[in-house]
Amino acid sequence: MQLKAGTKLASTVCDTQVVVVRAPGDDVELGCGGAPLVGVDEGGATGAPDPALADGTLIGKRYADEEVGIELLCTKAGAGTLTCNGEVLSIKGAKPLPASD
Repeated sequence: MQLKAGTKLASTVCDTQVVVVRAPGDDVELGCGGAPLVGVDEGGATGAPDPALADGTLIGKRYADEEVGIELLCTKAGAGTLTCNGEVLSIKGAKPLPASD
């Protein structure tokens, strides 16, 4: 799927919803709970997440893969685990603030 920043996606197996913050130049395969992510307007959850991909998502957290160049912001938490091209996306850490001496 070709993505662009601002695209809203939803899981088909849980309540997870995300917004694309940074999109890669290449096509990617995004999933949640073992099923593909779809546009928010294309429907809601109709199944159950794969137990191996059911670690859940946290609202307000950014999920990223630096190698692929993708970053997603979770806008609605759910039970599924976010994946990109079959690899689990990790929570992006906060940037450290500069020291003030």
